[in-house]
Amino acid sequence: MKDIKSDVEAADNLVKSYQKLNNEISKIVIGQDEVIKLVLISIFCQGHSLLVGVPGLAKTLLIKTISEALDLSFNRIQFTPDLMPSDILGSETLDINRNFQFIKGPVFANIILADEINRTPPKTQAALLESMQEYSVTIAGHFHQLDRPFYVLATQNPIEQEGTYPLPEAQLDRFMFNILLDYPSFKDEVEIVEKTTTSRNVEISKVMGKDEILFYQDLIKKVPVTPNVVEYAVNLVHKTRPGTESAAQISNDYLDWGAGPRASQFLITGAKCAALLNGKYSPDIEDIKDIAKPALRHRILRNFKAEAEGITVDKIIEELL
Repeated sequence: MKDIKSDVEAADNLVKSYQKLNNEISKIVIGQDEVIKLVLISIFCQGHSLLVGVPGLAKTLLIKTISEALDLSFNRIQFTPDLMPSDILGSETLDINRNFQFIKGPVFANIILADEINRTPPKTQAALLESMQEYSVTIAGHFHQLDRPFYVLATQNPIEQEGTYPLPEAQLDRFMFNILLDYPSFKDEVEIVEKTTTSRNVEISKVMGKDEILFYQDLIKKVPVTPNVVEYAVNLVHKTRPGTESAAQISNDYLDWGAGPRASQFLITGAKCAALLNGKYSPDIEDIKDIAKPALRHRILRNFKAEAEGITVDKIIEELL
């Protein structure tokens, strides 16, 4: 990144790098352009993402492919009911000389795939909390710093609810985005079947490394935002809070709980990155609207009336927009 002389030049360079990334990832993952964009936005914004979709929609493949294109270390943790916190973080063991030695767990990587995160009990789910928020791990009173950049990309299956432990609101709030993966279109599925039922191997080129990602993360912090865009984002979040002065009628009718300040922060940070990827140097209200659903859908809690009437979270967000 030494050749880049100005922030404008860096912003233009990010667009080119993003297009290259998209091209590489699309060699393997077909028909999920919006999902890919949201995951990359969360990565450039130092956020974490929760991917929700039925089995077979290439959630795991998507995350693994992104880690390859970004030239980052990758670990996959399969969450099961018997998984222990030490299976994620690591543990201290006695070596031959009877000295304690810390054995690192799979959380010590740049990208962590927390596969089916809702299949493990809350105690183990909570083991990820410190690493997601503080980028560190504390074991037996000893502090261990995680390598940066660090992302947790978790997957959840929405249809198999037996034997699952729903993520508590405090942990859900640590995810920047809740991204829904839908079935591919007919055309995309034909292409998927044609490409995956042959012996052809596809090579993924490395597009970006650690230093570049950290550079772009700093660049996004510098992006200017006009006061009206900040006020729009904060007002949108305030409208989700039932029983308050700013609450929208639909929130009072159908919500038990609204989004917190972290939602406003992620809306602005995400809009900054979305603007840069769209070739703009400052976000506008449209950029806020583009990321509102993934940024808010896991932060607002429907009441019984909404569930009884079939009012979805996305429908509520649409009304608020």
